[in-house]
Amino acid sequence: MKIQSSVLVHLGFGKYVRSDRVTALVPVEEDRGPGRRTFVHIEGQSDPIVAARAEDTIVRDLVQEPREVIQSRQQQDILQDLLADLSAVNATVRRICRDEGGLDLERLERRIREVLEA
Repeated sequence: MKIQSSVLVHLGFGKYVRSDRVTALVPVEEDRGPGRRTFVHIEGQSDPIVAARAEDTIVRDLVQEPREVIQSRQQQDILQDLLADLSAVNATVRRICRDEGGLDLERLERRIREVLEA
């Protein structure tokens, strides 16, 4: 994953910074508390900004996955759930689905496995 450019990241208490300008995040060790959680070092500035949010939440906002990656992961999860559910369908129900409804569950399972393996 990489830092997305030109995304505004919330630091807390109305402070925002462009994601591609952040060079380092350092947890506040002394006097840490509300409003003082993380030092955010910014490109071109000698002093860090004090953020009210923890470093892990700032990193999560800095490193945003592209929507396509998130959707692909969700689709893979749905296919895995469907495959697990299909494996529990007994032979009688499979035959009825195929003969009466035109739904070949074996073929569907093979196609899902092929997609998941690719």
